[in-house]
Amino acid sequence: MDATTSSGASSSLPLHLIIDDALALVSPLQQSFQRSQRHCFGGSAPGEFPLAANPSIVLHATCSFFRKPANFPPDFQLSMSELAALDMCQKRAIFKPMTQQEREMFKQCCGGSWKLVLRFIMAGEACCRREKSQAIAGPGHSIAVTTSGAVYTFGSNSSGQLGHGSLEEEWRPRIIRSLQGIRIIQAAAGAGRTMLVSDAGRVYAFGKDSFGEVEYAAQGSRVVTTPQLVESLKDIYIVQAAIGNFFTAVLSREGHVYTFSWGNDMKLGHQTEPNDVQPHLLAGPLENIPVVQIAAGYCYLLALACQPSGMSVYSVGCGLGGKLGHGSRTDEKYPRLIEQFQALNIQPVVVAAGAWHAAVVGKDGRVCTWGWGRYGCLGHGNEECESVPKVVESLVNVRAVHVATGDYTTFVVSDKGDVYSFGCGESSSLGHNTITEGNNRHTNVLSPELVTSLKRTNERVAQISLTNSIYWNAHTFALTDSGKLYAFGAGDKGQLGTELVAQQSERGTPERVEIDLS
Repeated sequence: MDATTSSGASSSLPLHLIIDDALALVSPLQQSFQRSQRHCFGGSAPGEFPLAANPSIVLHATCSFFRKPANFPPDFQLSMSELAALDMCQKRAIFKPMTQQEREMFKQCCGGSWKLVLRFIMAGEACCRREKSQAIAGPGHSIAVTTSGAVYTFGSNSSGQLGHGSLEEEWRPRIIRSLQGIRIIQAAAGAGRTMLVSDAGRVYAFGKDSFGEVEYAAQGSRVVTTPQLVESLKDIYIVQAAIGNFFTAVLSREGHVYTFSWGNDMKLGHQTEPNDVQPHLLAGPLENIPVVQIAAGYCYLLALACQPSGMSVYSVGCGLGGKLGHGSRTDEKYPRLIEQFQALNIQPVVVAAGAWHAAVVGKDGRVCTWGWGRYGCLGHGNEECESVPKVVESLVNVRAVHVATGDYTTFVVSDKGDVYSFGCGESSSLGHNTITEGNNRHTNVLSPELVTSLKRTNERVAQISLTNSIYWNAHTFALTDSGKLYAFGAGDKGQLGTELVAQQSERGTPERVEIDLS
C-alpha cells in the first residue's frame, strides 16, 4: 500500500491524491446527474441509480448479499477505496480497541487518509511479523512465539529470562504457562532479559530488573523469574519493544518512540539514570512523524518512519564506526534523517541494527549496509567501514524481503525464500558448514553466499534471527513459511532447543527444533 515507489520508469502519486480521479474532473452536481442516467435493466428506460453516488451503500449492500456485514455504518463522505481501507483497518488487532476519537487522531497523524492508515499498519506488520509466528535468537537464550500467541523459551536462565519461575536452563522449548490467556504478538531479547508485547498493547518483562542493563555489570542485580506487567507503560498501547545495550526502546500503536535509561549526557535527548523505569518520549523530529519499526544496536537506535511522501530512516545515539549513516562518526542526541536513501532512490521497508553495523531492505528489493565492516559483515567484499548506506552490489540480482544483523554478521532473505549470509563465521552461525570441502567452518565471508544447508530443507524461509551481542557466541534461527524452525550456531546453553552430542558446543548445519509455530 506504499504511496510511492523507490524505482521505476513511471512516476506515481501519493495514494491520498488518487481518489476518484475521473470524478474529480466534474462538479458534484454533474456527477449526481450523470450517475442517475443509467439503464438498470437491459433495454428499459433510464432510471434512478443512486447507489453509485454513495459508495458506502454499495459496499453495505454487497456485504449483505454475501452475508458478511460491514464493520461500520454507511459514510456518505468516503470513496469506495477509502471505505475498503477502513474495513481492512477494522480487522487489525491494534485498530479494533481504538475509540472513534483515537481513530480520527490516528488518521490525521498518518496523513488524513484511511489508505495511509492501512499502509502504516501493514508496514509495521511486515517489518516485525506482528500477529505472526516469530523466533528470537537472544544472547544465550531463545524465544519462540506461535501464530496463536503462545510463547516458548529455552537456553540460558541465569537471571530468570526464560520466565518459568526458576533459574534452571532449558534445553528444549518450554511454554510459559503463566501467560495463558494472553496473546503475545512480539518479543525482544537482551542479555539476561526478555520483553513480550501482547495484542492488547501491554508489555511484560522478566530477567534482569533493569531497562538500562549493561551486558556485564552489577546494576540490576534483582531478577524476575516470571513475566511481570511493566506498570509504567500500561497507559500506552505498545506494539514493539527493542533491547539495546544501555537502553530499552518501545514503539506505540500511534508510531511514537519511547526510551528507558541511557539518558546521561542527553544521549537519547533526555537526562535519566541507568535504572530509570519511566518511559521518555524520544524528542526531536520523530515527535510528529509516525514510526512503524524500531531496531536497537550497541548504543544506538534506528527508526523506520512512515509519511505520506514515503518511508525514511532516522538514527540516534553513538556514531562509532559510522553506524548512524550520516557520513561521519559523531554521536547524535536527537533522531536525524539518513539522507543517503534519497540519493540512492531507495525507499526503505525493513531496518536492522547490528552491534556495530546496520542494514536496510528497499521496496525494490535492494539491500544497503553501513557501519563497521569488520569480518566482511557489510557484504562489500572487504572489511572497510561505510559511514553512509551503500548498496550490496553482489545481491543486485536478488530481490530481498528481509534482513537480520548481529555482531558483525548479516543475513538476507529473498522473495523466493533463499537465504544469504556474510560476515563473521565464529560459532558456525553463518550456516556454511564447509568442513566437508576441506575449509574451516569458522571462515569469515566477505560477500553474500547462499546458505545451501537451508536450501536443502526444501522449505521457504520467511524470517531469520541471530544473536546481536558482542559478549555471547551467536546462534541463528530460520523460520519457514510452514512454521518450521531450524537452528544452528552456538548451543552450549541449550539455546538451539536440542541437546548437542558428546562435547559439542555448536552445530554447523541447520536442524529442526521440535516445535510447531504455525
